[in-house]
Amino acid sequence: MENGVTSRLNGIRGVLLDLDGVVYEGRNVIPEAPRFFERLRRAGWPLQFITNNSSATPGQFADRLSSMGISAAPGDVLTSAVATAAFLHKRSPNGGRAYVIGEQGLREAVSSAGFEIVEDRPDYVLVGLDHGFDYHKLTVAIRGVLAGATFIGSNPDTTLPAEDGLIPGAGSFQAAIRAATGVAPIIIGKPEPTMMTMALERLGLAPEETAAIGDRLDTDILGGVRAGTPTVLVLTGISTREQAEQAEVKPIIVAENLDEVAEAIGLPE
Repeated sequence: MENGVTSRLNGIRGVLLDLDGVVYEGRNVIPEAPRFFERLRRAGWPLQFITNNSSATPGQFADRLSSMGISAAPGDVLTSAVATAAFLHKRSPNGGRAYVIGEQGLREAVSSAGFEIVEDRPDYVLVGLDHGFDYHKLTVAIRGVLAGATFIGSNPDTTLPAEDGLIPGAGSFQAAIRAATGVAPIIIGKPEPTMMTMALERLGLAPEETAAIGDRLDTDILGGVRAGTPTVLVLTGISTREQAEQAEVKPIIVAENLDEVAEAIGLPE
């Protein structure tokens, strides 16, 4: 996969990066990450961290990165929560009523976009990661969707890794609502191109000038392909080289770590 693809990575001037599995794993920074970002900053390449995680705010993610020795501002981080709120604002510029299954990141983003968070008569039912998901929330969501509210999922991940193993993700809650209502959600996060396109607009770069770097074939790589960007799979997270070789949608290259990514995309020293 690495042979004969150099030309397809020529002209890269910026990067979109996933976080978990690329920059850090749980509470631990991936060793090559700080060095990669030092090179990126010295070269003056713009970046956007793009994450399907809707539970935290961009500021919280930036603080987490800074604590790991990686300089980041809130504007460098685009979460599926922020992308969902931007999608809502574009669709309903004057705001509206939203029922939100989600945590601080999603609730704050939706409120900041001018939407009232309610349980009755919502215009939208928004579903992201929520560690407090329960029967009551499921009931309110189902009733809202059946009454005509637009059903939106911040991201489709059915599971996500935790230190003690996999836990349910936002997609598993969305699946329960879909099973009860027969209505499929509009998905904002990866692998849909909506969030990736927003990140490209922030960078001010064309898709072909931007490398999408991630550790998951089903979200990061597929999302990059759908947004039209060259894609790089890094093997410090979920997907393996063997899975990449067998995948229907393949990355341009597979890299062991971010040091290899820097060389592959021509990042100056």
